Amino acid sequence: MPLNDDQNSDSDSSRLSESTVSSSDTEYSRQSFNSDSSSKPSSPLSSPPKVITFDELMAATRNLSNWTLAHEIAVNANFCIKHEDYPQNSFAGTVKQIVHKAFWDHLESELNEDPPEYKHAIKLFEEIKEILLSFLTPGANRIHNQICEVLDMDLIRQQAEHNAVDIPGLANYVINTMGKLCAPIRDNDIKQLKATDNIVELLRQIFRVLDLMKVDMANYTIKSLRPYLWHNLVDYERTKFQEILEETPSALNLTTEWIKESIEDELSSISDESSSCPGADSSSKPIISPTLVLNNGYLKLLQWDYCKTIPETLITDEVRLQELREKLNQLKVIACVSLITNNMVGAAIVDVPDFTDQLKRISLPLLEGMNKKNFDLKEALNAIGVQICSIVNKSLSERGLPTLNEEMQSNLMGQIAHVVEKNNPVCSLIDKRIQLFMRSLLALPSFQKCMPTMPGGLSVIQTEIEFLGSQYASIVNFNKKVYGPFYANILRKLLFPEAAMEETEAETSSN
Repeated sequence: MPLNDDQNSDSDSSRLSESTVSSSDTEYSRQSFNSDSSSKPSSPLSSPPKVITFDELMAATRNLSNWTLAHEIAVNANFCIKHEDYPQNSFAGTVKQIVHKAFWDHLESELNEDPPEYKHAIKLFEEIKEILLSFLTPGANRIHNQICEVLDMDLIRQQAEHNAVDIPGLANYVINTMGKLCAPIRDNDIKQLKATDNIVELLRQIFRVLDLMKVDMANYTIKSLRPYLWHNLVDYERTKFQEILEETPSALNLTTEWIKESIEDELSSISDESSSCPGADSSSKPIISPTLVLNNGYLKLLQWDYCKTIPETLITDEVRLQELREKLNQLKVIACVSLITNNMVGAAIVDVPDFTDQLKRISLPLLEGMNKKNFDLKEALNAIGVQICSIVNKSLSERGLPTLNEEMQSNLMGQIAHVVEKNNPVCSLIDKRIQLFMRSLLALPSFQKCMPTMPGGLSVIQTEIEFLGSQYASIVNFNKKVYGPFYANILRKLLFPEAAMEETEAETSSN
């Protein structure tokens, strides 16, 4: 990690605080959709003290100029770069191994000559020097000067001409310097370097550890940037998307269709309610809440077919939303199994200790990967049914009560297996209640931190669904912050076309 003169970076990194952005729900009033709102970026929510602009920061960190990568770093606290190598049995891995072995064998033969040939060894130390310097922060002058002094390549070349290069001494200095710069996780690697006697193998291992330190350095940089990204990401993403929209006017087509479908669903729902109320005035134009339309659109994402392209404004969160949908599907099945079991043999399990935990422990592994095309859900449900019958019978037997007969076991397992069927009433009920909970979550005011009331039948998965719900709400609220102006324009045109037309005509006449 970087050093500032005599300060170790470990203490620096420990003082880094991860910034969090409050997940507030952007409310859209009718007035805002009829006003002259634009999709141009607004000012950042907050501006932490810094000596460079955010655009300069993004440019300086190369790959972070990538919009999607910046979003991933900011919202995913677990995002990091991993050191990966080619598998040894792969073609690329074999080629790399052969080439590297040839290089290190050649270096060993050069150093064993009489007198030794130092040409390639000097090039290695020159590369090591550049890597070590790259780990330093601009203020680390003392250690920078020391590295340049000890690894003075002109002096080393002069020493080589007189056969006076102290290769082991230089390697020892490099190892000690690496020990000062590396993260604590590399301490064991440094100890192994110090215990290596063969100079060629030592140089090889030095480069291996330096590669690991590069990854550590990149992850340290990511961690350092995350607070700045959090503070600036809303404005940054909105600006970048505006640039894309100016270059590609069709960049909101899928988003428009997504919102249009949500409006149609809401109109259909209002129509159904009106038809069920004989006294309702069917001639009046229904009033639709823009916020409700948008929230209903977000709810659709929990049942989205991810073989279909997601709306453009949600691409950066597509993977997270897909994972949420998959986990919710697993929890839905568990809730269905629990409800069926309680309805059919509730009296038999009332005294079973931790039945809920046992149900989740046996179900989750069997439902792993249930969203894959080749997954056999019916087979998994049969296996779950068998184990539930075993748990129930064991409990009944321990209490001296008659166990479930074959007919009861068959009925229980059959009902559980029927969850896989389309329009299964139990599955439809649980799905509606999960949707109701998520809808209530999105409707909460931004300042309210407590969870909405959990609908009946979901108590078995309450902890898990509240956790997923908080993740889902966080994604939605952040998306509203970034793309709110774009959604406002689309909703204004779809919900209030007359006002949008008048505004367009006014703009045209003024031009």
